This record gives sequence, C-alpha cells and structure tokens, in this order.
Amino acid sequence: MRIHVATDHAGLEFSRTVQSHVAALGHEVVDHGPVEYDALDDYPGFCISAARAVARDQAAGLESLGVVFGGSGNGEQIAANKVRGVRAALVWSDATATLAREHNDANVISIGARQHSVDEALRFIDLFIGTPFTGDERHARRIAQIAEYEASGAIAGHDID
Repeated sequence: MRIHVATDHAGLEFSRTVQSHVAALGHEVVDHGPVEYDALDDYPGFCISAARAVARDQAAGLESLGVVFGGSGNGEQIAANKVRGVRAALVWSDATATLAREHNDANVISIGARQHSVDEALRFIDLFIGTPFTGDERHARRIAQIAEYEASGAIAGHDID
C-alpha cells in the first residue's frame, strides 16, 4: 500500500519516525514535506498535497492512505478535508483510529504530534492501516451522502438549510 505523509514543523521528527516504521512494514511511503525544520512553515500546503495524492491514487485504483501531523492535528485534518474525495479523521485513541476506517472509510488520518507519544501514534497508524472498511450498508449510505453533498451541495431526500 502507498502511504502519503505530511506535517509541519511540530510533527517533523514524528513524521520521520513514522515513515521509517511504515516503510519497515513493507509499505511505499511518499513524503509531502517539509524536508527541514522551519518554525514558521505552514501546514496547509503539505497536508493538501498529501490528501490530493491519496485522492488521485484512489481514483486510479491504487491502494493508498494518508497520515498528516501537526501540533494538535486539528488544522491538518481541516486542510486535508478540503480535498474532494478525502475523508480525513482526527485520531486520538485506538477506537478513533479503528472506527475511522470501519465506519467512515477514512482515507487520511490526522494526529497531534504534541498530544501523543511516538508509540501511541505508531499504534494508531498501524490500526488505521490494518483496519478495513466494513462496507455495512448504513455506513456506505452515509459516506455516499457526504460525497453527494461534496459534489452538488445537496443530499437527495434531505433539506439542507
């Protein structure tokens, strides 16, 4: 599987450790930056690049996921979710890592590098990568509604105020 990774200065060392770990598991890792520490860098470009790559890969039929980091993970998740076709989840526990895949078919996760130990983050990532989407009708239906809204600004059968 191809794993796209991005961060900002707050998660740079975290990201390097994660990339080594994921590569050691046999996955192809694509680093979307940054390549060096800059306390004034901005995460949106890095995270959006990783999210766009995940969306492109998946549209081409390639097995691909993304992991983005920042201080809290919040901004990075928001940035990734601006990319059409991306469902980025903020992960802070084993349960959120697992449910992001099982129920939401999330294709990107965001983790706060200042909120978790490296061991916790690696566990979250392993759970995320290793957990398949259940495919349950109710979950698929909800994901389809989100995609429909993303594409059209409406959800058939639902009034959107």
